[in-house]
Amino acid sequence: MNNEWIKSRQSKFTAYATTYIVVILGVLGAINFLANRYNKSFDSTANKTFSLSEQTEKIVKNLKQDVKISYYDDVRGLERGRDLLDRYKNLSPKVTVDFVDVAKKPMETRAAGVKAAGTTFVNVGLKKEEARGLTEEALTGAIIRAIKEGQKTVCAVAGADEKAFDDTKPDGLANAKTELEKSNYVTKTINLVADAKIPADCSILLVAGPKYDYITPVVAAISDFVENGGDAIIMLDAPLKMGKMQIADNAELAKMLEGWGVGINKDLALDTSGFGRAVGLSAAVPLAVAYEQHPIVNEMKAATGFPYARTIDAKDGGKTKTSKLLSTSENSFAINDMNAKEVEFKEGRDKKGPLNLAVAGTLKAPNAEKRIGDGQGRFIVVGSSSWIMNEMISIRGLANKDLFLNMMNWLSADEDLISIRPKDPEDRRLTMNQGQMNMLGILSIFMLPLVIVASGVMMWLRRR
Repeated sequence: MNNEWIKSRQSKFTAYATTYIVVILGVLGAINFLANRYNKSFDSTANKTFSLSEQTEKIVKNLKQDVKISYYDDVRGLERGRDLLDRYKNLSPKVTVDFVDVAKKPMETRAAGVKAAGTTFVNVGLKKEEARGLTEEALTGAIIRAIKEGQKTVCAVAGADEKAFDDTKPDGLANAKTELEKSNYVTKTINLVADAKIPADCSILLVAGPKYDYITPVVAAISDFVENGGDAIIMLDAPLKMGKMQIADNAELAKMLEGWGVGINKDLALDTSGFGRAVGLSAAVPLAVAYEQHPIVNEMKAATGFPYARTIDAKDGGKTKTSKLLSTSENSFAINDMNAKEVEFKEGRDKKGPLNLAVAGTLKAPNAEKRIGDGQGRFIVVGSSSWIMNEMISIRGLANKDLFLNMMNWLSADEDLISIRPKDPEDRRLTMNQGQMNMLGILSIFMLPLVIVASGVMMWLRRR
């Protein structure tokens, strides 16, 4: 009887233990399956250094075609690239990643046209694009180039001392040109003063701050281009006339824009909020801190800066529909007297903030036979051209680059690509004055060792 009871009890324990082991193995198996199927990670860095940007997530998650990323490198390089490339793969089942060891597969490497280790190709169907480096910006740019059909040409107007694509000086547009080309745009310059004909391959017309008045044929060419279904971004600076800044009123161009429902005011916007000081900007660079409901700015969160800007009004016309895009803070104002020696706000003379600095609009284009899309001309008018110059477009803390590329994507009817671009790692260095450095030296050299010695003495005394 006693032996039977013991055997029965042992059987129960065995059954319980077996059941527990099976349950534990099942739970571990389920966790392992879910971990492989749904790879999740948490990025605790302040600038989300180890997370993909909103633009990348938006593009990859909405892919309609299969995308294959092929990365060619040695063993160590493949391990370094795996973290970034796996993040892309985990965003969408349409993304596959192929890691190729150049040492083990030399024939395959040569056949792919790889010239150096560390090369990444993005394949969409028969289209193949090389990423310009193993970074998120380079990879997302390659994906955009691969999924976009054809290239669009941005034509910068020259002839009236406008800002130029090939100008690398602080007030040039060389950086803007680089950003456009990364996004699969082709850039070129056309002189409408010499020949007032816009080439047929121009998809978007860029007017970047003419300092002199446009003659009638130039204005007519711009007008015909948009009214026949073309797209244009027109940037006109405040008509300042002091020192080297002699900017014409461009009355005829302003009159044309008036017919499109865009009012160009002869004023200068100033910002007294002090927000710009954080990034080293003066009151002459008002910051846009509020954005309207429009595809261009719906996802904008950071401020944008506009040097020497004029205010813009928007009203719908018979053939146009316009929308305000962005505005300054309440601590801003616009002076009408371009020769005023003081910049203090005067009630009754000056316009109080918020101030609108940009307008987007569409124009019915019944003759837009060659336009692919909605049969409308699209245009954007900005009260400053200096906001995309070399020294402004890449300022940390401002989203000028994002806004510019969003505008170009909207003009080219690529709204699905509008988002916030990959960010550079945030510089979070610790800056101390001399007094703070002296205090840190005293603490580390004298105080900390004394605290350790004192703690040891106290412990010794207690044990006695």
